[in-house]
Amino acid sequence: MKKMNYHKPVLLNESINGLITDRNGVYVDVTFGGGGHSKGILNSLSDSGKLFSFDQDLDAIKNDFKDPRLVLIHSNFKEIKKYLNFYGIFSVDGILADFGVSSHQLDKKERGFSYKKNGPLDMRMNQNLSMTACKVLNNYPEISLKKIFNTFGEIKNPNNLIEKIIKFRAIKPLKTTKDLYEIINQIIPGKYLNSYSSKVFQAIRIEVNQELDSIKKLLIQSKDILKSKGRMVCLTYHSLEDRIVKKFFSESVFTGYAKKDFYGNRKIFFKKIGKFQIPSVQELKKNRRSRSAKLRIAEKI
Repeated sequence: MKKMNYHKPVLLNESINGLITDRNGVYVDVTFGGGGHSKGILNSLSDSGKLFSFDQDLDAIKNDFKDPRLVLIHSNFKEIKKYLNFYGIFSVDGILADFGVSSHQLDKKERGFSYKKNGPLDMRMNQNLSMTACKVLNNYPEISLKKIFNTFGEIKNPNNLIEKIIKFRAIKPLKTTKDLYEIINQIIPGKYLNSYSSKVFQAIRIEVNQELDSIKKLLIQSKDILKSKGRMVCLTYHSLEDRIVKKFFSESVFTGYAKKDFYGNRKIFFKKIGKFQIPSVQELKKNRRSRSAKLRIAEKI
């Protein structure tokens, strides 16, 4: 089967080096994509090692390759515990998560992820989802759209954008990425157009796929699945993801501070391993889409 053009695995060596503590262990790659990180993990494992990889995207599942140590599961990683338990796995040595959108998803216009390519307003990472970008833009009330753009796009004043969207859909529904991009183009000066469009598309994509909620569910389950001294390795690509990961690694909660026991001891489940890492100059030259990546590593206490 012909392989699709997926993105190059970001911070590959740094991710694998931070993840593998036992060559005979059991590991999980929750974002299989093109299989780059999974291959890196398998190359570092012995013949008795085991890897379970997840991906909700049917296109990614087609990138499966033959290795008796690999089990590829078509599911959102928020279901990690349920599926691992189904396979008789109740604890693992490490979990790797790359939260980025793949180059394949961005480049395939039919998926509707990018404002640079005209396609249907889809943006589903799992093609079986009922929610789409089209439904969000045409059906959500003004207050919901404002919350999405404020929270997920970090757009401070989206009122003008929302007004244009509501006026457009009153005449005819938004159907394509071009429809949305042309609305943005009416209100944003050229020098800011690309960055603003990226924020708008990001916000809608996060809402469609419930991405931040899935990340939180993964992190909560990771503290139960990982063995003592097992590693959690996360690659984030924007501040919303990174804040969630950073907070959970340091406080084991998403808001406020770690809970305390009767004696005042902080109830935390992880300790951070080193500082966050970013791509090298050499990697940035080879893969421009890695420019916003941050790698964080934590160890189960």
